[in-house]
Order: sequence, then structure tokens, then C-alpha cells
Amino acid sequence: MSTVLINCGPIVHVDSNVPITGQDMLDDKWIIAKGEAIVIEDSQIKDIGNSLEILDDYQSHDSNEVNIIDVYGKAIIPGIIDSHTHMVWGGDRSREVRWKQQGNTYSDIANMGGGIVSTVNSTRSLSEADLYAIAKQRMMHALKNGTTHIETKSGYGLDTKTEMKLLRVAKQLRDDNITPSVDSTWLGAHAIPDNHTLDSYTEEIITQQLPHVAEAKLARSADVFCEPGWFGIDESEQILKAAKSHGMNLRMHIDEFSDGGGGELAAKLRVDTADHAHYTSEENRDKMTKAEVSTGFLPGTPYSMGSDWPDFNSMIENNHLWTIATDFNPNNQILSMPFVASCIVQRCGVDPLAALVASTINPSFTTPHPTGMRHGVIAKGAVANLNILNSKHWESWCLTPGHSPISANILNGQYNNYEY
Repeated sequence: MSTVLINCGPIVHVDSNVPITGQDMLDDKWIIAKGEAIVIEDSQIKDIGNSLEILDDYQSHDSNEVNIIDVYGKAIIPGIIDSHTHMVWGGDRSREVRWKQQGNTYSDIANMGGGIVSTVNSTRSLSEADLYAIAKQRMMHALKNGTTHIETKSGYGLDTKTEMKLLRVAKQLRDDNITPSVDSTWLGAHAIPDNHTLDSYTEEIITQQLPHVAEAKLARSADVFCEPGWFGIDESEQILKAAKSHGMNLRMHIDEFSDGGGGELAAKLRVDTADHAHYTSEENRDKMTKAEVSTGFLPGTPYSMGSDWPDFNSMIENNHLWTIATDFNPNNQILSMPFVASCIVQRCGVDPLAALVASTINPSFTTPHPTGMRHGVIAKGAVANLNILNSKHWESWCLTPGHSPISANILNGQYNNYEY
């Protein structure tokens, strides 16, 4: 069955074969004027053209063969890609907000019984069915906020058995094909469990976790929390090289709390993306750019932690490649990419088009669609993932932080209406 959207408002297509950087992120050439139509067959975009001409071609078709939807001039943007999340875990760390307000650091909270290890203990006690139900609910909420593809990490198991369990849940979500599509990442190197030292856990990761995950083909990528006090430069390099030897793509958490040199290692290993990167030096940002490493900013984290913001606009000025994502996790429960974009647009002065580029086309290169089709764009031959906004102005996509700006969306060719 075909779906035809007619009388579209402005369409932000961001149709590029390479990531968009610098002043190109602000260019109106990525916007198609109102009045066009989009034709979708199966799960792909078949055509984009004049509404009257396309309507003339399709309105005589049987209603069982084509679904014609009048958009009434509403703006359309690509399906949003949330390229850094932690969707599969259990437990509740709400009490930590007061601990933070009382002046305790991230390390202090971990020593007080909170932090990652607290979530690990809760997650280990839950069944795969429990974790699947929790993660599915989260992902459907993200879909209502425009997210059509999600990268999700393990990391709340910290042993081979539980890490494998979390990755199996992510695989089930991907295979069921009812939520945003899923790209799985192993993050066993997230923290040091109570029964290990840094050295002993690094050894277990390299000799046990990674071989089991790779053999089961449960994760496309491997990630490491490279930060002073967690995994140092040497341990991170060992783990990432071991992952690469198993054929896995590489990602990193770097420089969230201080400039620990993670950016330099990211450039050296030419990882796909180095995320957080809050305090990465300009020298290392230059090295990352030369190595074609994307910087994955996570604005929800400083929002939740009450810290300052990185200088996002300097990334445009210096022609660096960057993306944004929610970093949904127990300590930062944000599932809305439009809210994250609102943070950098309405609080940090980033152009809303640049924020959209950083949420769609750019992360499509670091977290590909499982079909291999292009996504994060509105273009012929791309996967049919797109969002119809509640407004005739595309800028509205990031200006409603308290509620979703999405009127309806199409996920893998399937129409979902959120108007009530």
C-alpha cells in the first residue's frame, strides 16, 4: 500500500551524501518550499513533487491501494536519530537529586550507594521480559517525540551474564520492528563493579565479555567510559583495540567532567563518535576533526546535572563535525530530542536548522539504519521516516520543551497520528 502526503508545508530534507558542517548547517538550501507532496511505498520514499501533479496520479487509485493524507500546510522534518541512549535498565535513582544539591560530586554519590552501581544492582534482579516491557515503553514515548531511530547501550550489567541479557533485550526490540529502529552498543566498560579492581575488570572485559558479545553478534559497536576515575587512557585503548579485533565499530564517552585526554585517543583510534566531550580542548577537537571523528554532544546531561553548557556555536565556527543526543539514562531521564534541541537553541543561541542537522543527517553516519537504507533525510530512496509538525513553521520542532511538537509521524512507512 502507498501513502501520499499532499499539501505539505516546508520540508526540511537535509539531503546530503556527507555530514553537514560549518556554515552549511545554517543554509536554507536544505528547505523545500511549501506545496509539495511525498510519496511512500512500503518503507521507502518513492517521490517528492508537486502536490497537484502527484494527486492527479494517485487519486484514482483504489483506497485499499493508496492512503492519501492532506497535511494542510504543516511543516515536515526527517525522522530524528537519537544517537546516544541507555534504554535498557531498571531501578530508580530519584533520591540523588538532593545529594547533588547538597554539593556531592558524581564520585561522592557513587560512594554513597548511588550512581551506576546502584542501577546495576536493580537491573541484575529483573528478567528479560521485565526489561523489555520497560524499554519498549520508553522507546514508544521517544517515538511520539519524533525519534525514529535509537542507538542504545548496555552498561548496567557489568558482568558477562547481565550485559548479554541487556543486549538480547535490545535485539528483541530491534527484531519486533514496532518501536524506533535500534542500533546496539556494548558498554560493559561503564564503571568498575564492586568485586573488581580496574585491572581485574579490564582483564575480564577483554577475555570474557567482548568475546561472548562478538560471538553472539549482539552489538554492532563497543563503547568505553573514558574518564579520570573510571577507565583511563591505557585501559580504554586496550579495550577498544580488543573490540576492534572482534570486528566491532568503536565509540567513546570522553571528557564529561574534565579534559582527560579522551579526545586525543578518539582521534588516534579514529572512533565513529566521541560523546559528552564537554571539556575537550580545542587542540583535541581539531585532531578529532582531522580523523573524521564526530563529537556527540549530550545537552540533557548538563541540564540534569546543573552544570554549564559547552560552546556549541564554536563547533560551527571551526567546521567541526557534531551531533546531539538525549543520553537518556537513570540520572538524566529525557526521552525528547526536541527538548534537547530546545536547550541548545533557546538557551545557547544555536540556529534551529543547525540543531536539526545535528539530530538527523549527521548522526545517520555514526548509527546507520539496520536496513542499510539512508535515514535522517527526506529524499528518494531513503527509509520513510519523517515527522509532521503541529505548525506550518519548521522552526517549531524545537520550541515546545514541555510537550511534543509532533502531529504525526511515519516510521518505516507506517503512519502514526498523535492528534487527539
